Amino acid sequence: MSSRTVDLLAPQAPPSAAEPCCPPLTERPLTAEEAERAAAMFKALGDPVRLRLFSLIASHEGGEACVCDISDVGVSQPTVSHHLKKLREAGLLTSERRGTWVYYRVAPAVLAAMGGILTTR
Repeated sequence: MSSRTVDLLAPQAPPSAAEPCCPPLTERPLTAEEAERAAAMFKALGDPVRLRLFSLIASHEGGEACVCDISDVGVSQPTVSHHLKKLREAGLLTSERRGTWVYYRVAPAVLAAMGGILTTR
């Protein structure tokens, strides 16, 4: 299999998720755009069910989880799907359909970017 084929099969992050969100809060004031991006990510994680889903995916073996492995969080399957959609829209997760199942992965650089905004340099 060529490297181009592998690249096409790999889960893809939204462009905004691949780049760092913002500088550390102690470095300089955030621009309006940076504040919007950071707020959207933190807002998505402000719901306990979303935070739990995000944690389940981030800590799952291999760094990705099938929706079938993470659906037992105390809410119905349609509600799980809604929360996963919100996490994807915020740029926190990527997803890939494989047959009948969807696999989720924490978007590249998200954890570092979110942690980076709360650290000092």
